[in-house]
Amino acid sequence: MGLKAENSRREREDALLRYHGELFRRLGPQKWWPARTRLEMILGAVLTQNTNWRNAAMALRSLRRAGLLRLPRLRRASQADLERHIRHAGFFRQKARTIRDFLDYLAYTYHDSLAAMFARPAKALRRELLSIRGLGPETVDAILLYAGRQPFFVADAYTRRILARHALLPPDAGYSQAQEFLHRQLPREPALFNEFHALLVEVGKRYCPRRAPRCAACPLRPFLPQQAATGALPEASQSGVRLTSPLLSSGPAPRLEARAV
Repeated sequence: MGLKAENSRREREDALLRYHGELFRRLGPQKWWPARTRLEMILGAVLTQNTNWRNAAMALRSLRRAGLLRLPRLRRASQADLERHIRHAGFFRQKARTIRDFLDYLAYTYHDSLAAMFARPAKALRRELLSIRGLGPETVDAILLYAGRQPFFVADAYTRRILARHALLPPDAGYSQAQEFLHRQLPREPALFNEFHALLVEVGKRYCPRRAPRCAACPLRPFLPQQAATGALPEASQSGVRLTSPLLSSGPAPRLEARAV
């Protein structure tokens, strides 16, 4: 990597760390993932697909009341019982199949040991999990990051939307492109990825919906490109107009310490 390219990479890293620092200062620690055990976290990652966390949490509470958040009892549960308990999360038949397929994989490959599963090299484990029906990249990376403490940034729709509106990603960037960008620009620290992802989700929900973003109230407003600060951001982003973030030309910022959660 040439000196110019390296300096550009450092500027982007500094920019993202400034984002993280400002969000942490304004919003505080998010304490993700809200789960008592790694198994509960994995189930939550499946259950929250295509729904909101409130519905997933209702399904988890039903599983807890039935004693099904313990692996031996969960494995013995019938498909009908599993579907009944997770109905609140929506798509309950598909999600029950995914949970069952994961349990079969865990039993066959790792003898029901999550410790053994997470001891597998992270990239190899990611490939294995992606081969399970119903587990896509976002769910797998959430499992690896939050349950396995592996540095895979969950580049979800909130993250991509915010970074695109700040001209750090193209408007049409997909999951893999966004994740690769974040992995290149940030220190590969699971605690940093954990907190930063959770903070971006909170910003996305509060201030950066798909329509009518509330930029004036957003903690990241000082970092918006000048064109966006005038209110032109949503239209410009959708049309592919190139924006320039002021952070990318600013001086270096002190590195922020990743905070454990």
